[in-house]
Amino acid sequence: MTEQPSSAPTMRAIVATKPGPADVLQETRVPKPRPGGTEILVRVHAAAINPADWKTRAAGGWAGRPDITEQGPILGWDVSGVVEAVGRGVTLFKPGDEVFGMPLFPRFPGGYSEYVAAPSRQFVLKPADLTHVQAAALPLAALTAYQALRDFADVQPGQKVLIHAAAGGVGHLAVQIAKAFGAHVVGTASAAKHDFLRELGADEVVDYREVDFAETVTGVDVVVDAIGGDYFDRSLRTMNPGGTFVALSYDVTPAMKARAAEREVTADFMLVEPDLGGLTAIRALVTDGRLRPVVDTVLPLADAAKAHELGETNRAAGKIVLTVVED
Repeated sequence: MTEQPSSAPTMRAIVATKPGPADVLQETRVPKPRPGGTEILVRVHAAAINPADWKTRAAGGWAGRPDITEQGPILGWDVSGVVEAVGRGVTLFKPGDEVFGMPLFPRFPGGYSEYVAAPSRQFVLKPADLTHVQAAALPLAALTAYQALRDFADVQPGQKVLIHAAAGGVGHLAVQIAKAFGAHVVGTASAAKHDFLRELGADEVVDYREVDFAETVTGVDVVVDAIGGDYFDRSLRTMNPGGTFVALSYDVTPAMKARAAEREVTADFMLVEPDLGGLTAIRALVTDGRLRPVVDTVLPLADAAKAHELGETNRAAGKIVLTVVED
């Protein structure tokens, strides 16, 4: 955020005071941002939690970065809210518009706060039939799934897509997006989440605790994996020649790429990016009734630490969302 005089307006925010466990997240007041050229100022109504949030909080490494407050970084890349002001040159939005987006990733836009200032083209209009809580659950996870499935893997109708951690934040959206693209979807998840995944459209579900998916799933064209470890090589065993493996949470080393190439599979790591085209497509899928975010837990902004602790259990079905303004 831009430094402002001490007399400048302030806002409520949750700051990571230092690297460490969830209790390093503390509520404080910081300068309220102002929109620069091509930027909008959004009054945040809801902000979602993602694995990137708690991993960044725990790992640190942000010292000296220009995009943090004096107290530390304000996490949160998923925001939904109302445009309060627009900067010079903005033509997409006006004050009063309801928007959602994933601004500035991987920089810190400060979603765990009352206001965010960021480029206007990193937001789109919120679908009228979604609440701010639902809309906040979409951007980072849905963009990750969309970019993996459409931009990287170019999923085609009739292809078989294997999605690991299919009931999670990215996974439950990837299931729906792959189905919207006409794919046959296989998801791995614990047995308790199988009905949930079938309701989302999964064609097959595998209980990873009881069954080795590598022994039962075959003919896969695309794998989306946010787990890593031995899931990489086990997943390769399920894949057709010409397939695509997308890693979302770990690097794919040259040695791993070589093992994939032996099976005529393309494998690489993908990091989500702010993307107006992708957000627009996601909004269209929501409007058409083919994509719906599932919210596992809603907590007030002050309970950000509790939200992180819940997220780190990896037990949520869908997303965890913080409310900043009660709608």
